[in-house]
Amino acid sequence: MRGDQTPAAFLARALSALDSALAREAPVCVVAQGDTTTVLAAALAAFHRRLAFAHVEAGLRTADPRVPFPEEANRRMVGRLATLHLAPTERAGSRLRDEGVPVGSIRVTGNPVVDALESVRARLESSELTSPRDGKRLVLVTVHRRESFGDPLRGVARALRELATRGDLDLLVTLHPNPKVGDALRSELAGVASIRMVEPLAYLEFLAAMRSSWLVLTDSGGVQEEAPSFAKPVLVLRDETERVEGVELGISRLVGTDPARIVAAVDELRADTRAYVRMQARANPYGDGNAAARIAAALRELVTGRA
Repeated sequence: MRGDQTPAAFLARALSALDSALAREAPVCVVAQGDTTTVLAAALAAFHRRLAFAHVEAGLRTADPRVPFPEEANRRMVGRLATLHLAPTERAGSRLRDEGVPVGSIRVTGNPVVDALESVRARLESSELTSPRDGKRLVLVTVHRRESFGDPLRGVARALRELATRGDLDLLVTLHPNPKVGDALRSELAGVASIRMVEPLAYLEFLAAMRSSWLVLTDSGGVQEEAPSFAKPVLVLRDETERVEGVELGISRLVGTDPARIVAAVDELRADTRAYVRMQARANPYGDGNAAARIAAALRELVTGRA
């Protein structure tokens, strides 16, 4: 990581470094998960070395190739380079088939993010930081999307300031290490009662906060997938999401970055217990905790020539 790095500059560095690693290690297959620029670099590096590439979390799409930026374009390009497409849901697999990806190269596995959560659930411990204060309801907030920089992020901050005036909410805001996010939120929210801004939490600590929360506000894809395992409603701080399963089930809701829309959605859940209960997941639509075993089996087939 470098300060104010651009996606293009990072891609160039990552591609060069990964190519060197592949030359040194000589793998039979390269595996990468997600939609970051690192994943695109891994797919390109494997392609240049004529190596098989397996994409975990394949087939996620929004309607706009520019949203989220640059992740949507990354995963579309990766989809053209992958040898094996490991889709987290049936919908993701269907999208790949609609794009002309050979059916034989697609496996629907679930998302291993759910496996990870389930593997540590019993180890989660609440702390003063991850628990609500003064008998209030804890609202866990994360925001980091590049397309939210500037006015959209300030809109989210204004919504949080307004929600902080509600007497029953305790807002825990985890700050992204990118200074364009952290500095902007600090300038808008410093000193506001009922808002705690904290540096990025360790994995177990973050999950403990999610488990203790009443509601989650986020623009993170991974958090959208984790929250249903704790039956926590999610308000998505975006206008588009590739995790549409949660929206269709009613366990997550798109609220964007407009302050009035965010505040109205939170106030609705505060006022209507039945609306809140309807947003509590009965099961996680993104995985059952067995994705890793399915992925390992698909990789075994690939490298032994039976895929």
